Amino acid sequence: MNKKLVAALSGGAVLLMALSGCSGDDSDKKVNDWAKKVCDQVQPQLTKIADANTSIQQATSDSSKPADVQKADSAAFQSISDAYKALGSAVDGAGAPPVADGEKTQKEAVKELNATSTAYTGLKTKVDALDTKDQADFADGLKGVADELDKLGKNGDQALQKLQSGDVGKGMAKQAGCQKPPSTAGGSGSPAAGS
Repeated sequence: MNKKLVAALSGGAVLLMALSGCSGDDSDKKVNDWAKKVCDQVQPQLTKIADANTSIQQATSDSSKPADVQKADSAAFQSISDAYKALGSAVDGAGAPPVADGEKTQKEAVKELNATSTAYTGLKTKVDALDTKDQADFADGLKGVADELDKLGKNGDQALQKLQSGDVGKGMAKQAGCQKPPSTAGGSGSPAAGS
């Protein structure tokens, strides 16, 4: 039951990690300047999401106590929600990218990031409301949260994909802040990427 939650959470984080998947040789200074504004704020949020993934995995593997799993999941969902909100603010604060339909693309990406933040807050609320005194009820409730998380990971990243395409994507790929966080000592690279 908890493995499904971890797998679903990993899928949701993958959409954000897509920021680091682009590469290219665009020389447009305006696009690169815009990408730098966004990417300088992306790295801490990618790290926050990776850390939240790790805390859910540890709670799932280290403890079978529902109250411990609930506490870890709740904190992780709040952290992920905060990270998506900060990413929305970063894209919003950078202004429209200097490409065709830049303003529309930016607004859609900000709306999507904020909606994802809200969705994770909703998951936190649901986890907080689960009954930890009855393991079977808790497991059923957690399965429902995992199902919602799975849907969240599969839907809603079209605007981000559009933001990361074309010249903007190439500009973002050049920025250190939009590249995957390096493996930390004792860590094993990106969290649960293939679950």
